[in-house]
Amino acid sequence: ENPFLTGLTAMEKKLAEYKCNTNEAIQLKLVRFPEDLEDDNTTFNPEYSHQVFGDDEVAFGYKGLKILLYYIAGNLSTLFRIEYTSKVNEKFDCVEADDVESKIREIIPPGFCTSTDDFVSLLEKEVNFKPFGMLLHTYSIHNEEAGEDITYQIYKADMTCPGFREYHERLQTFLMWFIETASFIDVDDERWNYFLVFEKYNKDGATLFATVGYMTVYNYYVYPDKTRPRVSQMLILPPFQGEGHGAQLLETVHRYYMSSPTVLDITAEDPSENYVKLRDFVLVKLCQDLLCFSPVKLMQGFSQEMVTEAQQKLKINKQHTRRVYEILRLRATNMGDAEQSRSYRLDVKRRLIGPYKKKQRELAKMRRCLRPEEMTNQLNQIDLNLQREQLEESFQQLVSDYRRVLERLAQA
Repeated sequence: ENPFLTGLTAMEKKLAEYKCNTNEAIQLKLVRFPEDLEDDNTTFNPEYSHQVFGDDEVAFGYKGLKILLYYIAGNLSTLFRIEYTSKVNEKFDCVEADDVESKIREIIPPGFCTSTDDFVSLLEKEVNFKPFGMLLHTYSIHNEEAGEDITYQIYKADMTCPGFREYHERLQTFLMWFIETASFIDVDDERWNYFLVFEKYNKDGATLFATVGYMTVYNYYVYPDKTRPRVSQMLILPPFQGEGHGAQLLETVHRYYMSSPTVLDITAEDPSENYVKLRDFVLVKLCQDLLCFSPVKLMQGFSQEMVTEAQQKLKINKQHTRRVYEILRLRATNMGDAEQSRSYRLDVKRRLIGPYKKKQRELAKMRRCLRPEEMTNQLNQIDLNLQREQLEESFQQLVSDYRRVLERLAQA
C-alpha cells in the first residue's frame, strides 16, 4: 500500500468529522419569554441555507457547530452567537475553518446582540413595541393547545413609518432560510407595499405583538393612469404555518386593492406551487358569490362576463379567473354523469392544449424545411399519442388540485 494514500484517507476521515449540515446547525427562535431561550420546542431550522453556505449546505471546520439566531418575537431584535465543541486548527491540521460568522453577518443587519444578557434586557423593553402602519384586518383563530381564541392583525406599512426600515431589514433575513430563490428588495423604491401579520399575546397583564409573517407587493405602472400590483414575496414564519394565516393575508391584500379605482388587477411574480394553491382557494372564496359564476352560467362555459366582473369587482386577472371558473364548474358538475364529465374534461383540455398546438405548429414549420413528407406524418402521430398522455396526466393532476381547494372551501 502507498503510505501517502493511507495517510490521506485517514486525514480525509478526520476532516470529514468537521463537516456540519448548515440547515441543522442554524437554530432559529422567536422569543417571547426568557424561558424560551432554554426551551428546545421553540427552536426551528431553515429549509434552505444554500444562498449563504453554497449548494451542499455545509460548513467546514467545526464539530458540534451551532449557529444561534434568536429574534425577539415582535421587533425582531437579534441575538447571534456561534458555538462548537471543537474547531480545526491551521497550525496542526493545515486547513482553515470556514468563516461562518462573516457569512451570517452579510445577511443580518448590524446592531445585533452577541450576549444572552443583553438580549434578555432588550426583551424587557418589548412591551413598547407596536405594529407599524395602518390596521387593515383583525381575525381570530381557535388554538387547541392554549384552549382559547388568539387574535391576529394585519397592517399595511411603508418606509415612512418610524423604525420600519430597520425592522424590515431584520424581517427579510428569514427569506434566505425559507424561500429557495430569495432576494432582498430595493426599499428605496416607493412602489413597494408591505403587509404584516401580528399575533396579540399577553405577558404580565400587558398586550404584546409577535411577528407572524408578511408580504411585499410591487405596484407596476400601467399606461396611462393605472397600476398592477404584483405579489413578490410572501412568508408565514414556520411556528405559524398551517393555521390559515396565508389565506387571511392574501384575502386582506386583495380587499385592500379592490377598493382602489386605479388598480387593474393583481398578479404574482414566479409563484410557488403552494402559493398557487393558496391563491386558488382565496380567489374562489371571493368569486363564488358573483352572479356570473352561478351554476347555470358555469355550465354554459367560460365567458367574457366572468373576466370583466372578476376584474372590475375583485381585481382578478383573466388567467386566474379562468382557473376559478374551472374550479367552480367542477363543483357544479356531477362527475358521475358521463355527459357532464365529458363536457368538463373537454373544456379544460381545450385550454391545456393551447400551448401544445402552438408548439406543434412551430415543429411542423421546422420539419417542412428539414424532412421528407412521410417522415413528418409518422412523427406527428407519435407526438399526438405522447401529447394525449401528457394532456390526460395534466388534467388528472389539475382535478386533484381543484378537489383539494373545494375541500378546503367546504371547511371554511
